[in-house]
Amino acid sequence: METRSRSLVKAASWQLLGLVTMSILGFLFTGSLSSGGALAAASGLLGFFTYLAHERVWAGVRWGWISATGTIRETATLDR
Repeated sequence: METRSRSLVKAASWQLLGLVTMSILGFLFTGSLSSGGALAAASGLLGFFTYLAHERVWAGVRWGWISATGTIRETATLDR
């Protein structure tokens, strides 16, 4: 399982990329830098927190992982 700080950095870098992309798309569709930027910021904040939560949930799901002995976990379990 990865650390919380790793999950946080991954989420931040992903959202930075999304913020730039969404700003460009927002500008292309609206013709306004402020409207495009506002849309990107709102999307970025929402996406950041949902991605972070999604990563933390999946970090605790052991289904589909291969153990050090080479055993694949076929049943879904959650670590708490």
